[in-house]
Amino acid sequence: MKPPPRDQNGVVEPHDHPDIAAADGVIRRIPSNWVVPDKDGSLRLSSMAFKASSGVNAGMSVDLEALIVKAGIDPKVHVTTPRWVGSIRYTAGQLRDEQFQVGFDPLEEEPPEPANPFHGEVWGDFPRSKQRRLSEFAEWFVPIPDVRIYIG
Repeated sequence: MKPPPRDQNGVVEPHDHPDIAAADGVIRRIPSNWVVPDKDGSLRLSSMAFKASSGVNAGMSVDLEALIVKAGIDPKVHVTTPRWVGSIRYTAGQLRDEQFQVGFDPLEEEPPEPANPFHGEVWGDFPRSKQRRLSEFAEWFVPIPDVRIYIG
């Protein structure tokens, strides 16, 4: 994959990467602390699953399924660790249809986290209405038992 654009400090700039096809899978990892009780007592994902992180050029952190598969790695194994207990999946086209940019943002090793050459970002505005939309069309990739995706 073509390297991503970087600013003068080496930080990846928001971009819509031309090598990420509309049908390519975009996986969002879910930690256990993003599972919260709903009003009725059932469990659902927190809105944190549908937001950008903070910081310079921050987006919603994802893994690019096509790159993982091309490397000969099982994507479900790659995205699941003791910290990341589940994951949801979109296609790049679904995200672009919502006016998001889907880009490539490989991560260097930052102990205790290993390098992640399959990492990407989803950039754009994440108001509550868009978070709700993202929760509507997300699908479980690695399900967390008895947990709903939709945040209503």
